[in-house]
Amino acid sequence: MQVLMPLPDRDFDPTEVAVPWQMLTEMGHTVTFATEDGGRGPECDARLLTGVLFGRLGAEPEPIAYYRQLTTVPGFTDPISWRSAAVDRFDGLLLPGGHAPGMRQYLGSSELRQLVAAFWALDRPVGAICHGVLVLARTIDPTTGRSVIADRRTTCLPRYMEQSAFLATAWRLGRYYRTYPAYVQDEVRSVLEDPTQFERGPFGLARGTRTDDRHAFVVEDRGYLSARWPGDSYLFARRFHALLATR
Repeated sequence: MQVLMPLPDRDFDPTEVAVPWQMLTEMGHTVTFATEDGGRGPECDARLLTGVLFGRLGAEPEPIAYYRQLTTVPGFTDPISWRSAAVDRFDGLLLPGGHAPGMRQYLGSSELRQLVAAFWALDRPVGAICHGVLVLARTIDPTTGRSVIADRRTTCLPRYMEQSAFLATAWRLGRYYRTYPAYVQDEVRSVLEDPTQFERGPFGLARGTRTDDRHAFVVEDRGYLSARWPGDSYLFARRFHALLATR
């Protein structure tokens, strides 16, 4: 099946992009990448490849290897543009996240939200992870005037994860971990019909892996799949594959 993955020009999370790409490709799907203008390969948040602070808080070795491989793939080095993406050609939409400043191009784009609203109206699988859930929270359903996820159960980057990363690094990196003044969790909860539709997931910073989902967490609600952070990426990819298969 054909999966569309929009990205900013820079600063996305490499794990949240490369792990779903790797696993969905292995499962027989085709992932098409799209940036605002297309034609030039996007770049991830480089700090996550080397370690955010003293070599820590970055991506794990396996996702980094997947990302290195991805940067040689023609569909990634020459993406289409958001405006040229004919949404009815795609069977699924994936919205990865990232927290560094370059993500604002993507998280704040009205053009991207138009694309997302058009795809959402097709009632096909949509997945979002971490800050990517903000794109959906900010996308308005023209038939209801509310966020497209207003009536859905969802997760996203929990406040305690965002806050702890910020407090641990602010002395050196300033607001690197605070993309916006509001926490992601708070903005997402504010668009829901009932704040209890938000599910934080288990407390802790252990990550899921290719072979072990014990520490991973996702929420699925009627064709919409959400996850919290890079540590959920493997389970997120497997569950999105299952969604594509059943629909």
